[in-house]
Amino acid sequence: MSDASRAKKSGIGYQIEQKMETSYDQLDQDGTPDAIRAWIQAVLAGDEEAGTLKSSKQRDLHEWLKSGSILCKLINQLLAGIGQPPVSFKKKAPNTFAAFGNIENFNNGCTTYGMKKEALVQSVDLYEGRKGPFVNVINTLHSLGMKAMENGFQVTYLGVKAPTLDS
Repeated sequence: MSDASRAKKSGIGYQIEQKMETSYDQLDQDGTPDAIRAWIQAVLAGDEEAGTLKSSKQRDLHEWLKSGSILCKLINQLLAGIGQPPVSFKKKAPNTFAAFGNIENFNNGCTTYGMKKEALVQSVDLYEGRKGPFVNVINTLHSLGMKAMENGFQVTYLGVKAPTLDS
């Protein structure tokens, strides 16, 4: 669903959206999206699809991650590092249903990897790609990078700030 077909937010909904956008801007300023992009590309080195993103701008990250296939490839590498089986996914997600299935499989893999359910991606936050809610996607990937370091994964994540409940 595009922003043009949505009713404009007002009141507390507007205030929450603005706070989330400000949180995203702060993460962007801290370099977190760039650290996430670089880490994913390092983990998936040699994967042609993963190497196509040259920018860490929010819209570019959204388009790169939207189908969930990059996320599934990422979690499969991490799961292999701890001897767990991979999650299944559709390499080409031609529709919303397939993309949401990929995102759900990514979340299941994250749970297996040791992440808490509260830290997982909401499918709509990733798929719609609105800047405010996209902060949740960034926080999930940042937490996953930190968890990978904790689990001794060979590719080091270089994100510096841990997300908080307010971010």
